[in-house]
Amino acid sequence: MPSKKSSPPEPVRPIVTSTIRTKQAKAVQKPLLFPDPIGLIAGVDEAGRGPLAGPVVAAAVILDDKKRILGVNDSKVLTPLQRDRLYDKIREKALCCSVGMASVLEIDEINIFHATMLAMKRAVEGLRLKPVKVLVDGNRLPKWEILSEAIVDGDAKIKSISAASIIAKVTRDRMLVELHQQFPQYGFAAHKGYSTPEHLEALRKHGPCVHHRRHFAPVAAQFATREGVTVSVQLS
Repeated sequence: MPSKKSSPPEPVRPIVTSTIRTKQAKAVQKPLLFPDPIGLIAGVDEAGRGPLAGPVVAAAVILDDKKRILGVNDSKVLTPLQRDRLYDKIREKALCCSVGMASVLEIDEINIFHATMLAMKRAVEGLRLKPVKVLVDGNRLPKWEILSEAIVDGDAKIKSISAASIIAKVTRDRMLVELHQQFPQYGFAAHKGYSTPEHLEALRKHGPCVHHRRHFAPVAAQFATREGVTVSVQLS
């Protein structure tokens, strides 16, 4: 008599996680009893935490599942030409995009970390469509009420975060090119405000301008030299 076939095992239901905040604003995984809510998911990323000049810019993007955008990836692994082309495609095909930023003045007043969180919050609040959940690149979350999750290396793992990284990067780069027209002596169009040898030499030669972050070490040193005062240094 043929052996009786055993029934297939019951499928294992995945544990869905979300993120809660500690007092230190660190991302902590907490099991949920139910899956994520059905609805729109936004990806968020920033550009410009490390430079010595210019604002920090964040973008929030809700992609359209019915409109694929080939080539979307972490903005850091793309060439400027690829980023520019993808920027246009994302703007054309995404359900909605929003950009938020924090100025140099705000960076100097509240520090670069809190300014970055502020820029992300402004980007999400500016979305025309409201997401049910937000995915943020990194391991920290802004202070907001919306369901959200921080994902380390999310710009390389999640398409909506990758798209947000492209929007934020291209937006900020274009702003620094415009600043170059006003202050060509610093070479903003080439280094976008980052701490390159050329930028440091321009700082030594010309001193800081109003778009430099006063509490970043190389800039603070130049202010101290010219003003004869001690300026607190902010880590990027």
